[in-house]
Amino acid sequence: MPQSLSKIYVHFVFSTKYRKPLIENSLRNDLYSYIVGTLSALHSYTVGVGAHSDHIHLLCTLPRTITAAELISKVKSSSSKWMKNKGVVDFSWQNGYAAFSVSSSKLETVKNYILNQDEHHRKKTFQEEYRRFLDEYGMEYDELYVWD
Repeated sequence: MPQSLSKIYVHFVFSTKYRKPLIENSLRNDLYSYIVGTLSALHSYTVGVGAHSDHIHLLCTLPRTITAAELISKVKSSSSKWMKNKGVVDFSWQNGYAAFSVSSSKLETVKNYILNQDEHHRKKTFQEEYRRFLDEYGMEYDELYVWD
């Protein structure tokens, strides 16, 4: 019997709209659980989730049946509604996102990075972090369209 098998790990990064600091510490663990549940329903295994006040990182598998854009669209729309239901007025995610491939040999390194967001952002802003990732992966971008 033929099978189609896939295990592709992706590190997604996206911010709140206009990088507003709307992700409160008190909601983070529940937000993570909600997103993990959403990813699971989409047949994506979550390795790690971490956020700072204005952005989030997800490390998960890409299901073989949907695109990265579809996956993130579903995660962003459902979690945005969830945040609004929790009383976060005018919550929304930015329109865009970044997606970086991660080899299985680097999973623990990336996971540890994701889980220590507050520590990283004592030293650098989200914009500095984001630019570093884009540069590290050799991604071309236009500053006019990266920040919404």
